[in-house]
Amino acid sequence: MRGSLPPCALWRTLSVVSASFLWLALPLVSVAAGFGWYFSSVLLRPDRSVRYPDRVRAVLDRRVWLARSRWAEQPGRWGLRWADGLAVVGPVSTGGADGQRSDAVCRPLIGGQPPPPGAQVVFEAGVYDPDPSVHGLDFVVAPVPTSLGTCPAWFVPPADRDAASDTWAITVHGRGADRRECLRVLPCLHQLGYPVLAISYRNDVGAPASPDGYYHLGDTEWHDLASAADYVLGTGARRLVLFGWSMGAAIVGAYLDRAPTASSVAAVVWDSPVLDWRATLRRQAAVRKLPATMAALAAMVTRARIGIDFDRFDLARRPPSVRPPTLLFHGTHDTAVPIEPARALAAVATELSWPLRYIQVPEAEHTASWNVDPDNYQRMIAEFLMANAAPTPQPARWHDGRRE
Repeated sequence: MRGSLPPCALWRTLSVVSASFLWLALPLVSVAAGFGWYFSSVLLRPDRSVRYPDRVRAVLDRRVWLARSRWAEQPGRWGLRWADGLAVVGPVSTGGADGQRSDAVCRPLIGGQPPPPGAQVVFEAGVYDPDPSVHGLDFVVAPVPTSLGTCPAWFVPPADRDAASDTWAITVHGRGADRRECLRVLPCLHQLGYPVLAISYRNDVGAPASPDGYYHLGDTEWHDLASAADYVLGTGARRLVLFGWSMGAAIVGAYLDRAPTASSVAAVVWDSPVLDWRATLRRQAAVRKLPATMAALAAMVTRARIGIDFDRFDLARRPPSVRPPTLLFHGTHDTAVPIEPARALAAVATELSWPLRYIQVPEAEHTASWNVDPDNYQRMIAEFLMANAAPTPQPARWHDGRRE
């Protein structure tokens, strides 16, 4: 045919074009892979550095003015941490700004020492430091043996020290947090009569590192919770109450699905739970203004690095095999973990006759349902636990978290 290329020439042309596209695509593939690896590393690597993104404008008469920001305007009670201090501030004041500019936010100082003017600070959902003694509670550090070594835990006996209980509470903090996460609910659990074990797990300060040094997003950490459960059940306890925040809830979910002792769990409380890691990665990508494809790529890279099966962490599709009465809090303004999986799980629970109560907290950020209304939060926990897992006192003496 006139004007056509001979087969050999056509093949050479296609080869050149294909090679050109390949050379153009390789940098894009490399960049995408790099983003996926970086995003995965942010998720997996323990990072204990603290950043201070907000700034104190002025302090006067137990009031703190801060540069206006999304965090400075959070509702409720918050911890305000700077390099060498922690204060507690109350809800945003609606009063006058006392000469401060309109881009300043005023909050009352309700605990701790005032931060210095000009200090760089960070808002924390946790408002208590450093351990249960902040509430005047006696505690000991209990050495919980695990397959990797000893994971220290805080043991807090019940309010009546001469009584034991057949039901213990175990608290499981979230990723990047530590045992201090339990300090907001500890007085409530203590007054209800529970012995409380606030655990650490692999990669925490003072606990063994995982063999590869990475978080495994609950896929291996649940073994440390199982060891803590064995420790508690070894005291003669018969029932457990599990309280998990964020990734701590994913750890609890994996425990309920896989542990032989999961049948001992009488009740669960989840706060801002990770119920679907893929959805959480999509939320994190959106916060970083990355396309959703980056979340999918990060999931692929993460699975290759730690061997996690993300399907097992989609609880609406794969509910745990043991499903005790559950109280689930999630804030509508959570920017770290999406609320949609919690809503989906609540719907599935109804179909499964799983006794799960879902509390949606307006305007609450990640793990900040307590902060919005501490009294109401604690009241709902007390009512739920007394209805489903009330402790039964028994005479006993205590020694290092164990009954004598």
